[in-house]
Amino acid sequence: MNDAFTIEQKSDHIIGRFAAMASPCELLIETQDPLLANHLTSLAYKESQRIEQKFSRYLSNNLMANINHSMGKAEAIDDETFRLLEFANSCFELSDGMFDITSGVLRKAWKFDGSDNLPTPDAVKVLMPDIGWRKVKYTQSTITLAKGMELDFGGIGKEYAVDCVAKLCAESAPTTSIVVNFGGDIQVTRPRHNKQPWHIGIENPEDENSTTKVLKIISGGLATSGDARRYLLNGGKRYSHILNPETGYPIENAARSVTVAAPHCIQAGLLATLALLKGVKAEAFLEEQSVKFWCYR
Repeated sequence: MNDAFTIEQKSDHIIGRFAAMASPCELLIETQDPLLANHLTSLAYKESQRIEQKFSRYLSNNLMANINHSMGKAEAIDDETFRLLEFANSCFELSDGMFDITSGVLRKAWKFDGSDNLPTPDAVKVLMPDIGWRKVKYTQSTITLAKGMELDFGGIGKEYAVDCVAKLCAESAPTTSIVVNFGGDIQVTRPRHNKQPWHIGIENPEDENSTTKVLKIISGGLATSGDARRYLLNGGKRYSHILNPETGYPIENAARSVTVAAPHCIQAGLLATLALLKGVKAEAFLEEQSVKFWCYR
């Protein structure tokens, strides 16, 4: 038995479970071979740990800490980090500046803990000069942040990890259907042998122990964004954790939950987050993308 993860035998698949990135993580593996399931779950666990150890802003001795405390000096980066920065740049451009990975510094003012504690206007205002993706300078080998600025890959990190794990699992077991599920961000590597879909529940924003809908997925990615766990409630008004980097305040009229299906989890996650950033225009935006989606208000 491995203390880092567990496996559980079901009638037609095996579930591998572990925790990473502040989320419950699981693999649904279409096999009855415990050795294969153990190998794939170990592979997934190690890869998720690698990504978290490298990119988490919660750690004090990793690449992100070095970048965020570089005090205006150039910091060395590798190819993987450069690719993530390029993706973040694409997100920024596609969202007309609303998806900005420098806006994470707003967490110093906003604490989305379900309370009624709103920050003061001054607490938000003082952070605004430290936000602005266009101020970030990077090349394939270095990145330079102005003093006071930080990067936060939280908006794309978990989905990126799901896709990385799914790719490794598919390479290791190319004929096996595997569902990679990190806290509701999902990738299915290939269709099952019996042609049946996997059944995936969408969490109810009103009750984390129930679902609003059960989806059938054969392959591809699925991601959900919403404020089920991260919000403030003040004077009868709910404040979503999705913040507008131009104002420093939550998006007005954001959907409670958006789930999107796309070929890859990171694409689905981006579209779900962009939809939340669109406020009342979320559904119209997603219809323009010609993707399957489920929006809950």
